Amino acid sequence: MSGVRRLGARWRRRRPLRTRLAVAASAAVALVAVGVCAAAFFVIRYELLHQLDLSLTQSATRVIQENRGEGPQIVAGECRYLSAPACAQIVPADPAADPDAAYLLPVSTPVREVAAGTRAPYYSNVTRFGQSLRMLTTPLGDGRALQVALRADPVEKGVRQAAVLLAAVGGAGVLLAGLLGYAVSRTGLAPVARLTSTAERIAATRDPRHRIELPPGPPGRQDEVTRLAASFNTMLGELEQSVSSQRRLVADASHELRTPLTALRTNAELLARGDRLTPAQRERASGALGRGIREVTGLVNDLIELARDEEPLPLLEDVRIAEVVEHAVAVARTHWPQTPFPLEVGAGAAEAVRPGVPARLARLLTNLLDNAAKFSPPGTPVEVGLTAHEDGLVLTVRDHGPGIPAEDLPYVFDRFYRAEAARALPGSGLGLAMARQIARAHGAELIAGAAPGGGALFTLTFGVQGPPGGSHSP
Repeated sequence: MSGVRRLGARWRRRRPLRTRLAVAASAAVALVAVGVCAAAFFVIRYELLHQLDLSLTQSATRVIQENRGEGPQIVAGECRYLSAPACAQIVPADPAADPDAAYLLPVSTPVREVAAGTRAPYYSNVTRFGQSLRMLTTPLGDGRALQVALRADPVEKGVRQAAVLLAAVGGAGVLLAGLLGYAVSRTGLAPVARLTSTAERIAATRDPRHRIELPPGPPGRQDEVTRLAASFNTMLGELEQSVSSQRRLVADASHELRTPLTALRTNAELLARGDRLTPAQRERASGALGRGIREVTGLVNDLIELARDEEPLPLLEDVRIAEVVEHAVAVARTHWPQTPFPLEVGAGAAEAVRPGVPARLARLLTNLLDNAAKFSPPGTPVEVGLTAHEDGLVLTVRDHGPGIPAEDLPYVFDRFYRAEAARALPGSGLGLAMARQIARAHGAELIAGAAPGGGALFTLTFGVQGPPGGSHSP
């Protein structure tokens, strides 16, 4: 049995899903068709025999009424012909009382037992006159039994004809089951076939812009396979967006790296001919080389940071946001000594705790503060506020610079994007993109807007604190 099971498993592995589905559907429908035909055959056979037995019972009743006081004898013997009355004979329990003439129907021990009253009436099949007969043996009283027989070959012929007809119907049902199974597998797996074809085309062309064509209809009434295809299309859209983002990042990074690398190579070649330079020229070239190295190093580090989509779970801990803000403000004051950084922490915000990575949150705040200070005129403050609300913890960073033009506002968090007014300032255009990525990784939302009275306003909103001590996934 295990060998048969292994053989079936090997066959299933080597056959495509469409073939297996067609075979399963065909087998199910064929089994039902054969079962129905078999049940119909037995019902027809039972009904035909039952009608013959009723005819025998009616004939026996008539003979009993007509021959109540008669002795053992042959009552009627025309049953060899179709449509003739039933053969009938009276048999005594004692063989010594048999008539001189031979009986037409066979007389056996059970017949004597029925005559003696020790056996119940019964039906039997016998052969006489070269014909098949159905015979009823029933008691007649006074130690006698009545045997009544009718030809059974019409019933047998009807049973055979029913068997042939139902076998033909069953065969046609099996054939129809095969056709239906093939149609069901072809129609039902059409979206899967399109999905497979699309996946193979994407694997061959490495182009995620392909989509699976979906049948028309409202989304709520789609079947499971169509929903699978729709989900696959959604996944392809995400994949296309991811690939496009990666390609754009590589293109932007190569463009941004080209200028500092060219400057590094120029300064390195210039320093290689240091014997031809004056000390002042060598000092300027050396300083430019150092600044270029720091710029490239910072740009590469920013790119590495942007390549991370989420924070490693082992590094997460409960962080007091007010302490991180105070640390970032203190660092900003040392980097921008000419810019005041007033900090205001609201009631309930000083003890607020959120899950996160302290170093990454500090980097987020440093980027926001550096961006605000870069666009603020010397001496104007960068206002930092931390307040607690019912919806969460809100951090605001507001400067008094020129603000963000309305046409640039949708793009300020894009990688390498720099507004027209900021292209002359130092930076790579990655700070705000990195800040938003860190915020999203910590389940926070970072938005930019115009501040009342001028300047830019950045708002960082943390959600409501989850259960303490639980696992966190920003």
